[in-house]
Amino acid sequence: MLAVGKYVSGSIDDGVLRLITGLGGGVGGTYQEICGVIIGAIHGRVRPEVDDSRCQRLAALYLKRFGAELGTVRCGDLRALGYGSDGRWPCSALVERAIPLLLDILDHEA
Repeated sequence: MLAVGKYVSGSIDDGVLRLITGLGGGVGGTYQEICGVIIGAIHGRVRPEVDDSRCQRLAALYLKRFGAELGTVRCGDLRALGYGSDGRWPCSALVERAIPLLLDILDHEA
């Protein structure tokens, strides 16, 4: 998903990379919570007084579409749907399915 951010914005600041690192693997590598695929790195606010309604709207839409497409947004549940040799769905396969959803939202809703 970082590649999508870089594609859309032209670059991703090191600070952003640090902030989103902990979101991978279902937040904190727990593989239990919401999938770490995010939209805030592209449209998030940089100061608290800046209106974040656009980012919130896009994130909510993405969450809804992601859940509708894959049946859930929880990392552990997503991986349990898997097809890998260990019966788990690798994150790379989930990201591959999520990228078109994210790009569609960024192209048509942003």
